[in-house]
Amino acid sequence: NQITCTITGIYKRLPANAHLHPDFMLSFSTLRDTAIYGEEQLRTNWGNNSFFTYLLLPKKYDAKKLEAQMPAFLDRHYPEQGKAFKPSQWTTLTLRKLTDIHLLSHKDLELEANGDIKRVYIFSAIALFVLLIACINYMNLSTARSVLRAKEIGVRKVVGARKSELIAQFLSESVLVSWLATLLAFGLTWLALPGLSRISGQQLDIGILLQWKILVPVLLMPFAVGLLSGLYPALFLSSFQPIRVLKGMLKVGGANVSFRKALVVAQFSISIILIVATIVVYKQLRYMQEKALGFDREQVVTLANNSGLDHSFVSFRTALLADPNIRSVGRSSRIPTGRLLDAQGSRVSRGDSLAPTQAEIKYVTADEGFISTYGVAMAAGRNFTAGIVDTSSFLINEAAVAALGIKSPADAIGQQFQYGNRKGTLAGVFKDFNFESLHQRILPIVLFESARTNGYGNISIKIAGKNVAAGLATIEKTWKAFLPEAPFTYAFMDDSYDRLYDAEQKQGIIFTIFACIAIFIACLGLFGLSAFTISQRVKEIGIRKVLGADVGTIVGLLSRDFLRLVVIAAIIAFPIAWYAMHQWLEDFAYRIGVPWWVFILAGILAAGVAFFTISFQAVRAATANPIKNLRTE
Repeated sequence: NQITCTITGIYKRLPANAHLHPDFMLSFSTLRDTAIYGEEQLRTNWGNNSFFTYLLLPKKYDAKKLEAQMPAFLDRHYPEQGKAFKPSQWTTLTLRKLTDIHLLSHKDLELEANGDIKRVYIFSAIALFVLLIACINYMNLSTARSVLRAKEIGVRKVVGARKSELIAQFLSESVLVSWLATLLAFGLTWLALPGLSRISGQQLDIGILLQWKILVPVLLMPFAVGLLSGLYPALFLSSFQPIRVLKGMLKVGGANVSFRKALVVAQFSISIILIVATIVVYKQLRYMQEKALGFDREQVVTLANNSGLDHSFVSFRTALLADPNIRSVGRSSRIPTGRLLDAQGSRVSRGDSLAPTQAEIKYVTADEGFISTYGVAMAAGRNFTAGIVDTSSFLINEAAVAALGIKSPADAIGQQFQYGNRKGTLAGVFKDFNFESLHQRILPIVLFESARTNGYGNISIKIAGKNVAAGLATIEKTWKAFLPEAPFTYAFMDDSYDRLYDAEQKQGIIFTIFACIAIFIACLGLFGLSAFTISQRVKEIGIRKVLGADVGTIVGLLSRDFLRLVVIAAIIAFPIAWYAMHQWLEDFAYRIGVPWWVFILAGILAAGVAFFTISFQAVRAATANPIKNLRTE
């Protein structure tokens, strides 16, 4: 209801991988209207960063040359703040490649929520670890079952097969298995994409793989995986001496057994690291959900302020508060869960004058309803006065008290204070609370009332009691009565808070899925390896049973060697897992420590899964008829 525009064109929906998806676009020339922004503002306000500026550079142009000219550009156009410093000494302009914005740019107020290249690296590394576990399985089982192919290799060598030909045969078998797995993987990927899209929040489509720069590596992957997993078995199998093999004198052991054990240790080390990561991510998410934030986010409804309320907000608030389902109503320029981006210089009483401070204090314009709506506790002094717009009173938090060098909140009350061009007194100090996410530390904040009727961008409403539906109905009815042409849209503060950690929630789910897959694949390999190893000891088991050994003793005997490998894997995995999760937690200003019991739990889980896998085969071998095993040749 401010300006009338003409529809001059309709553009196609921007692709999913664009970094902005506007519903409509206005001509930039519209801003020249004085009522909107004004020609003078556009021409002279060099300090305004409201606009996203795109530069199309000539092909093969070195963008760094242009970026190098930015400091001189700032010094020419930006007004100098005093004589001591040039503008380029305290502010910078930089360039960002368009295709790098989504994953590499983490500026405040991006057009849309961006991704994070670190998460791409983390999940890619985990995927490679899972693939490595599968390769280890192949190597383990191929070398373990080498005895079964010994005579085949001996005969081939006797009839003239060269070592290189045998290596080529075994590698081709490995590559063929990888190719078959790739075909199966394409099918499973296609079936899993809808679920993965929901979990990741991304619009995933199988067509993404059809780009040549992705398709070529995917098609080459089976060769790389086949060669990696098949190289050692091929070299090992092709080294058999035909005379010893055909005489039945082949004995597989020594270095080969040690190598297989090392591979099992590697498998379970990766699995334990993923278990630790999953538990730590879950604990940090739980911590963020349960931490006392210093304000009450329950049953707080937030609305975007509308210019139609500029001169009728008092009546709007009165109409809302007339309903017993509404407890309080407040306005502010920003609301909790948003970023604190606005700051100005400050001065505070030092003797008989106001002295400049070095403190960077962020500001939020707010009325008297803001403190009560969010249940923020006062440490000293008072809130803003109801019904009176007092532009000479300031409220600051405890962090601001410390930043200003004031001894205590009580000492701050009544002191003269200047913020920007506004002068007044410190009327109150409110307790620190987490205005931003737990990724950021609590910053010094100052609140003051706006002299302009349109100085607040948000309305916050606290619903009383438990009847949320009735409270929402009242808010919607009142909104439509005052703003019949404006759509009624709202958000709950606790939902907004949860969305702050949406990426971490998804990360936790994906960690869990990866950990389960890794453990499952490791157990598949352990299952096969233990089955083969036990099959080589059936006569020993039969003799032990004849001599009186019970099932528990035999199961313990067969499981001990494998469980020892899991213990070694845990010892290797623990420091790696601690370092990795310590680095991940560094992204949070408020975070848990990595408790010692997490490592013990991860080790017990890995050992338990391994024991269950092995014991299935061990119990079957221990309960078999020993006479049958001793008769078999």
